[in-house]
Amino acid sequence: MNSPERPFRLIVTGGGTGGHTYPALTAVRTLQARLQARGRALEVLWVGTVGGLEARVAASEGIPFAHVATGKVRRARNPLKMVTAANVRDMGRVPLGVAQARSIVSDFEPDVVLATGGYVAVPVGLAAKMCHRPLVVHEQTVRLGLANRMLARAAARVAVSSESSLPLLPESARRSAVVTGNPVRPEVLSGHPAKAVDALRLYGFDRTRPTVYVTGGAQGSQQINGLVAAVLPWLLSHANVIHQCGPANLAGLRERVAGLPWDLAGRYHLTDYVGPELPDVLALADVVISRSGAGTIAELTALGKAAVLIPLASSAGGEQAHNARHLHESGAAVALLGEVTPDAVGQAVGRLIADPRLRAGIADRARSLGRPDAADRLVDVVLSAAG
Repeated sequence: MNSPERPFRLIVTGGGTGGHTYPALTAVRTLQARLQARGRALEVLWVGTVGGLEARVAASEGIPFAHVATGKVRRARNPLKMVTAANVRDMGRVPLGVAQARSIVSDFEPDVVLATGGYVAVPVGLAAKMCHRPLVVHEQTVRLGLANRMLARAAARVAVSSESSLPLLPESARRSAVVTGNPVRPEVLSGHPAKAVDALRLYGFDRTRPTVYVTGGAQGSQQINGLVAAVLPWLLSHANVIHQCGPANLAGLRERVAGLPWDLAGRYHLTDYVGPELPDVLALADVVISRSGAGTIAELTALGKAAVLIPLASSAGGEQAHNARHLHESGAAVALLGEVTPDAVGQAVGRLIADPRLRAGIADRARSLGRPDAADRLVDVVLSAAG
């Protein structure tokens, strides 16, 4: 009788933000399903920071977690301004983090280490190299994050989300690079418009008009909320609107829109948070107004949604602006860059809701850039790195 194959051992590292954490989680779930279909178990250890989002996500998923010290580099346009007491102090923590990570990697003996970015990935990725364990680096944005740029040369394989990222890699890393896309949660791709109508009780919506979904992410965006509120009466005369504004903004926005005429108010649904019904809301939406983080871009392109993107100006390294510009130049979205006014939002959205052919063309080009199978592609890379 053959003995069962030993479990596949994976260390996953990355976090600090959802953009690094959730693609890693999706990859873990996909790898587990792939291995289970083959009759093989998966043992995962997530390495991150004590107070990071990744610690909470790992705990909620029942994934064992280990923490290491790490330091944050506070970037500036002028390199001389990066020499600050905070940067010097934090960079001094990196050797300690590497030593801790080396001990963890040595003890766990992973088949592969998967790094998805964030400062915690640096010590763990370096430890993988020191312990002669294959390192797979995954980049979610068009431009490489600082941590992944540092780790690319040490990686056995580099997975990127866009063809445009390949020329930005160090030359030595391009030979091992593959375009996988950015993993998208499978449930996001399985929404039904009718379920959104029932779940949110959107019975005042006029289904002969397009539906616009406005979101600033889980916490909402004061900028996007203000821009949309300024054009709301006009917008509701042409479309239905689902507006996810964030918990902190709900009361103020309710007061601001309280005077809407009854016929317009019936086509407006304001909510602080969209939870399990998000896939159905996205399926119902004809146009999305949103930020342009890597996860949002991955979902909108996988679904093929026409979008008006308003990047977060303070995103690290201007990544959201680069993501939005990349889609805009590809004809796959409308990007509003720099100082954004209500008039600019009204004009951008107005063109899309007034012209179904234009809307469909942008949606088709977005879909052509999407990679709904990104998680499976990334798992292929992880398994190939393990040899």
